[in-house]
Amino acid sequence: MTSPIALAIHGGAGVLTPGLLSESDENDVHEALLRAITAGHRILEEGGSSLDAVEACVIELEECPWFNAGKGAVFTHDGDHELDAAIMDGTNCNVGAIAGARYIRNPIRGARAVMEKSEHAMLISQGADRFLADQQLPLVSNDWFDTPLRRRQWQEQKQQGGPVNLEPGHTEKKFGTVGAVALDRDGHVAAATSTGGITNKRYGRVGDTPLIGAGTWADDRSAAISATGHGEYFIRAAVAHDIAARCRYLGVNLHEACQQVVHGELKTLGGQGGVIAIAPDGETQLSFNTPGMYRAWRDRDGRLHTAIHSEDERVHDA
Repeated sequence: MTSPIALAIHGGAGVLTPGLLSESDENDVHEALLRAITAGHRILEEGGSSLDAVEACVIELEECPWFNAGKGAVFTHDGDHELDAAIMDGTNCNVGAIAGARYIRNPIRGARAVMEKSEHAMLISQGADRFLADQQLPLVSNDWFDTPLRRRQWQEQKQQGGPVNLEPGHTEKKFGTVGAVALDRDGHVAAATSTGGITNKRYGRVGDTPLIGAGTWADDRSAAISATGHGEYFIRAAVAHDIAARCRYLGVNLHEACQQVVHGELKTLGGQGGVIAIAPDGETQLSFNTPGMYRAWRDRDGRLHTAIHSEDERVHDA
């Protein structure tokens, strides 16, 4: 007997209120989300693995300048880009992650290479760059990730001075961290997350995205989770693992686990953001404590949905 399939993606959470984007921009975001989830959905429908599906979704999002991952990654204080990503296979809890990489066109491919082609779980900075070059993955110059919007946000942040602002959506518009979670017909879950970090970050700052258990988690015994938002707070609360642990050890359903962590533990600390999560039975949750989250998901009838605000859902035929 085959399992149902399930799929969800996010493109960042933050101050995404109605009217922030023009109608044309909102349409572009919905189309970008639909393209990304369709890439993974096609794989699942054809019997492919959840791991391949989440990677395919994230690659599409990394190629789209609307989001803070790959093309369109934010600028560091020094005016360049440092890329983080992680992927996790729920079948055996195998993981791969990179942090502070500078030249890998699709960071999620780099994370998967670490998982499958090395004996390590995580590689950072220059070492990650050397390893990824050895794998002959597509590389680009660091300025390939530039976009006019990101440069403008960086320049505004530098002019303001003071500490880096971690508030989602604090500059002009919020286009954020991307991620995907999936369940395949064999009953296996997987999660993938990718980000450019926060605008004007310094000192090699790394957020929750590549930290297994904070921003990314997948285990067939509990759930697959990908997070977006205040990275420092997601690290402190071990958000992704906490959700999965509540499901596995306390028998809490996925909805309740997400609510307890995202609207409870995380919010109590002062953290803002959200998660997408899928359980081995196909239950899908998209939970956030911000005004909006770029997101898309497959419902149990096979229809695809995209949304930006809390209540602007669009339904698409798969």
